[in-house]
Amino acid sequence: MKIYEIEIDDTIYQVKVRNISEDEYSSKTSSTVMDSSSETDVVISAPMSGTILNVLVKEGQFVKQGDNLVILEAMKMENEIVASKDGQIKKILVKNQDLVDSEQTLIIM
Repeated sequence: MKIYEIEIDDTIYQVKVRNISEDEYSSKTSSTVMDSSSETDVVISAPMSGTILNVLVKEGQFVKQGDNLVILEAMKMENEIVASKDGQIKKILVKNQDLVDSEQTLIIM
């Protein structure tokens, strides 16, 4: 395990980082998604790493395919994350200004 310092907005944080195998990472991330959604749920994931600029929906809201759900800023461009089908928003897992990784679950429908 290594300890690093990172600075965000003039505040210094100490973080511990440890190396894990790809298999260990896969098992942790897939179990997280399965714990929070059922087989019939639609999982909306980030297509790339970035910052959540705006969550445009609320839990319980009904959306149609193509409706904008989230605005994600990546590489100084705003990307609209849209509903892949008609449905109801069951769970929102991010908030404005959250940093997200590629393939991170944002919303469960």
